[in-house]
Amino acid sequence: MVSGAARPESAGAARGPQVVFIGPPGAGKSTVGALVAQLLGLPLVDTDALVEQVEGRTIPEIFVDSGEAYFRELERAATARALTGDPAVVSLGGGAILHEQTQAALAGHHVVFLDVSLRDASRRSGFDQGRPLLALNPRGQWLALMERRRPLYESLAVVRVDTDGRTPEQIAHEVAALLTGLGVTVATPAPTDGPSATQEQR
Repeated sequence: MVSGAARPESAGAARGPQVVFIGPPGAGKSTVGALVAQLLGLPLVDTDALVEQVEGRTIPEIFVDSGEAYFRELERAATARALTGDPAVVSLGGGAILHEQTQAALAGHHVVFLDVSLRDASRRSGFDQGRPLLALNPRGQWLALMERRRPLYESLAVVRVDTDGRTPEQIAHEVAALLTGLGVTVATPAPTDGPSATQEQR
């Protein structure tokens, strides 16, 4: 399912991302983001990767050595850079939307919430040790995280895309087709095969 909301004021801003992916761990933000970046002819900016690049440490190492609060500030700074940088496709970490400054900064952007069930999230990611907040009882923690974060994901998104039972390619083409409707130029045609989408107000 895809939920639609009011269009951002600028559908092709000179700076900043053409689309921003948000969603929980296992939603496929980086994988789908990379495919959409290809369709749009733009680079992918993954804020988790930016944090690791700046710190020279993995996210699990940052959590263990410096704590979650330190990581969240790094994440906020990386997100701010991504949202004001050159045109790109941006993939945010699952918890990036928790910061009020990030919530405000997302206004006016094409924000896509990739929604996913626990079953598919677990199948895709395996809830491996690279996800510090899911280290113990990963399924239970994922459900708790999703319960707290879903209202934010839904309120910030221009569209919500259900990803269950779909390949990354199907999801990427669906997103690209929706972006075309919002005025974003897509480099290649976006087929609409696969599960159909419905729209509703944000």
